[in-house]
Amino acid sequence: MRLHIEHVTRYGYARPVTFHRHRLVLRPREGHDLRVERMALTLTPASTVEWVRDVFGNSIALVDWLEPADALTIVNDVVLERLTPIPTPSRDESWRVPLPPHYDPLESGVTAVYAQSTYLDDVPTVQTWLKGQPPADPLDAEGAMRALCERIHTTIAYQRRAEKGTQSPAQTLALGTGSCRDMATLLMEAARAWGIAARFASGYLHGRASLAAAASTHAWAEVYLPLLGWRGLDPTLGDVTGANHIVTGVSTHPRGVMPVSGTFTGAPGDHLGLTVTVKTTVLDDPGPTRTGVLQPTV
Repeated sequence: MRLHIEHVTRYGYARPVTFHRHRLVLRPREGHDLRVERMALTLTPASTVEWVRDVFGNSIALVDWLEPADALTIVNDVVLERLTPIPTPSRDESWRVPLPPHYDPLESGVTAVYAQSTYLDDVPTVQTWLKGQPPADPLDAEGAMRALCERIHTTIAYQRRAEKGTQSPAQTLALGTGSCRDMATLLMEAARAWGIAARFASGYLHGRASLAAAASTHAWAEVYLPLLGWRGLDPTLGDVTGANHIVTGVSTHPRGVMPVSGTFTGAPGDHLGLTVTVKTTVLDDPGPTRTGVLQPTV
């Protein structure tokens, strides 16, 4: 599958304000299953951009704005290709991982970081909640995580929130509602309570909403299991991730992969609002030469 993604972020202000450095986590993570064919960032007002790679291996654009303005616009235009199917192991015993997993000593220094809670005050609440769930299979960590992902999907009502930040796991459980970021955070912290290394993933979800140019950015969780590697779980959908999930950043904390973050100098009432739209289009395969005009399928 070849996919064109257009992600537009617009901030409006009552008068020209001064922008400070912004951090953009917008470039899809390339690997054996994804290749970025081209990517273009269009930024207004004028700016300079420096690309760096953070400790998690994400490509980060650091933007310094050169002039004040009453609007800030970021357009991320990407064409990418999914190269291979997302792996689905057979359910024989050789693929089954115990719960909690036994990590290789060579990896334990890294997995220990991902297994540590980032919401320490919420650990007792998460543990109590887990005790109230159906018993997990101690011989199948992946199956237990998939069941927990589906459980969050059925018990936490999705609610798109305009407010900044992410709810803590305890807040999401108390409210019974949450955004995709909130549900991903709950699943990540629940996995850690089970002794599983987990991380927060941010990016795009190709589907009906994005095809209609009515989507925003998306978030889910990933867990690391011996032999299986990093496995994506989307509690908003209640299922594992697939080719329609495009990762732009991963981190131990949701704050580490905010698509756009930065500050400005102005009066308290200067910020008028924010709009975000994500549109995806499936493209024809131009063949092995990878040349020619990109045409969307009908």
